[in-house]
Amino acid sequence: MDLEKLYRVEKKDLPRLEEILNICFAADPLYQTLIPDDEIRKRLMPELFRCDMDEMFATCEIFANSQELNGLMVVSNEGESYNMLHYIYTEAKATLMTEAFLVKEDASLQTLHNFIKGIDYLNSRWTDGLPKERLHIVYLAVDPELQHHGIAAEMLHQVLHYADEHGLMVSLETHNEHNVPFYQNFGFDVYRVEEHHFPLKQYCLVRQARQTEA
Repeated sequence: MDLEKLYRVEKKDLPRLEEILNICFAADPLYQTLIPDDEIRKRLMPELFRCDMDEMFATCEIFANSQELNGLMVVSNEGESYNMLHYIYTEAKATLMTEAFLVKEDASLQTLHNFIKGIDYLNSRWTDGLPKERLHIVYLAVDPELQHHGIAAEMLHQVLHYADEHGLMVSLETHNEHNVPFYQNFGFDVYRVEEHHFPLKQYCLVRQARQTEA
């Protein structure tokens, strides 16, 4: 997947991107629900994002707005062929590491229980009925100090332009209702709203495949 105006992230860049994710999602409804204790959440989230980004680097495509790394976007090309054994190994490793972090930071096992109970908020299972020829945006985040400067919009525009060139649907989810209008401005529609075991809504959004004119 070639996005000319975005920087393709290298392994050495991951710590900076983990930092951005940790800051951006510290107050996200998903993590506040699954990790309600402030102190546990503060300790746990950096470990979770470190594990997450290692997995994403192996299975998805990660872009930043530039080498300055002020914003990032993680995209999964669902129609792309992949090594099944490598994928299963990477997923299993990430799951084991995540569970180990959950137990280490909360010996009561309540946080682990919450993650198991809330698994449908974490696995994008709602996309199972969508076309395989599709891009799924896993993360879109910008350093809070540089938000409202068009960085997120430009990164999203680049991915949507690629999707239009290749006739691909684009999907994503957010647990923050305030994000929904931003995505609707780019042509996304609310596919459905899900709620599983917690008073937490998952807004599932899709942008239908389009074809650019020759």
